[in-house]
Amino acid sequence: MQNEHTFLYFAYGSNLLKERLQLKNPSAAVHCVARLKNYRLMFGNYKGLASDRWHGGVATIEHSPGDKVWGVVWRMSMSDLESLDSQENVTLGAYSPVELSVKTKQQEINCRTYIMNSCVYAPPSPQYMQVIVMGAEQNSLPKDYQEKLRAIKTNMYEGPLPMMAELEQVRRGAKERANHRSDA
Repeated sequence: MQNEHTFLYFAYGSNLLKERLQLKNPSAAVHCVARLKNYRLMFGNYKGLASDRWHGGVATIEHSPGDKVWGVVWRMSMSDLESLDSQENVTLGAYSPVELSVKTKQQEINCRTYIMNSCVYAPPSPQYMQVIVMGAEQNSLPKDYQEKLRAIKTNMYEGPLPMMAELEQVRRGAKERANHRSDA
């Protein structure tokens, strides 16, 4: 599955959205959709420090027998590993990279993912949840799981988020390029 040039990464939060992940990790390509058994999706902040990027809790997973988390397995170049670790604030100690086994339609595969350390539970911002839901739709995660994501209570934050403006710009550019190609 993997070779010395690539690795597999299981995303379950904002990195479900291709445009979000590729902002800093251009090599990311969808490998497949998968589920992680006996974990649940949670939201919080490292040591209770609110995210400046998202203005609310951010996604993590925790062991929870009987539950499951759906996500996307991305194949990424080893050259993006440092960037991904940086995005996940590994050097600050906010998240730890772990190897977990996820189940695809055909098999079980081992992937890198991240689990928050010293998590203090906090609701996510509506904008953060919007990015997760868009990623779940974009990658056709199961409909019932998408509904579960849409039902997550947010902190109702209404202020500006530079990250959302950046993502909107990238998505608009991709749409324009696609339209330009179809006109040609």
